[in-house]
Amino acid sequence: MIDFGLFVVGIVVGGMNAIAGGGMLIGFPILLAVGLPALVANATAAIITLPGQISSAYGYRKFLRKVPKSYLWLLVPCAAGAFMGATLLRNTSSKRFAELVPALILLAVVLFALQPFIKLQLHRHLHGKVKNLRPLLIIGISLFPLSIYGGYFGAGFGFVMLALLSFTKLHDLHQINGMKNLGAVAIAGTSVVTLYTSGLIDWHHGLVMAVGSLLGGYYGSRAAQKVSSHALRIVVIVIGIVTTIYLAFRTY
Repeated sequence: MIDFGLFVVGIVVGGMNAIAGGGMLIGFPILLAVGLPALVANATAAIITLPGQISSAYGYRKFLRKVPKSYLWLLVPCAAGAFMGATLLRNTSSKRFAELVPALILLAVVLFALQPFIKLQLHRHLHGKVKNLRPLLIIGISLFPLSIYGGYFGAGFGFVMLALLSFTKLHDLHQINGMKNLGAVAIAGTSVVTLYTSGLIDWHHGLVMAVGSLLGGYYGSRAAQKVSSHALRIVVIVIGIVTTIYLAFRTY
């Protein structure tokens, strides 16, 4: 019964990541609820999200075919940053990570809640600079520290990635979302490889949710235009805040 519940949660995680991101703000508290330590739950998130990101990128394939091949270079800083972040995670003690989790979740929730504002401010302050410098270079440099965070914790980086990709010459929202999902594949894939021998991944719970994520990622990408992102944002923010408060009281 627990496995079926995790499978369903995996579908939700994959669908949310395909549409906007923030799926592990739902998945992470569930993993804690079934008894996984915070550090293990966080490391396991990589194998949960990877299949969903791959299937959602496949769902956007007709839009990705129109993206210039030069944009694939953006996957390099994504992978490099994720390697550094996952390496940091391998060297973080369980006690220390448990102390950091409330702050990390709160940061992810804030990023999620403020994504529209972040995007507006970035456009307002960097619009002129983007004209003078190569946009891909700026985006690539910006993606590197963001991917370090993505490799270390994972939740929240997709929101900022969407905002950064909007500076490119891609004007179709589905192309931007498809590229975001490709970047997430690079980050999650690198994290899985880096953490594979760490002993931190709970393969049973992770793979059950990963199967659900695979389905959710594909159908989420297909249904992206039909889901109210505003309503989804409110639900995720509320769950994230409640989880942060609970973990803060439990830890401190």
